[in-house]
Amino acid sequence: MEQIKVIAYADGGSRGNPGPAGAGAFLEINGECVSQVSEYIGIATNNVAEYSGLVKILEKALELGYKNIEVRMDSELVVKQIKGEYRVKNEGLKPLFAKAKLLASKFDTFAISHVRREANKLADRLANDAMDKRQ
Repeated sequence: MEQIKVIAYADGGSRGNPGPAGAGAFLEINGECVSQVSEYIGIATNNVAEYSGLVKILEKALELGYKNIEVRMDSELVVKQIKGEYRVKNEGLKPLFAKAKLLASKFDTFAISHVRREANKLADRLANDAMDKRQ
């Protein structure tokens, strides 16, 4: 499994900001979805939900034994903070940022990039499904 490069798409959303929030993400290999997560995270801000989507998919990829990952997200804030281009000023985001960085360090290769919302529709749908179900 070492040589396989998995692509992860992650998203999060909040209805109310803060409000009912969900995280959604999936792993893809050669264009095929191999795993997905959709989880209601309670009352949270949009940025907390975005980070939660990232953390959950990194945990899932590690759990499945993947060593090389490229993450694509439509949250410019999260992507730029993970890359070190923006400082994390919000106290509520600092623990999620630290957890995401720790998880990212466990991969042999890790990359993260910003994509347009249109390129992240499935992850968005998974986040919205989680908010709809409120489990």
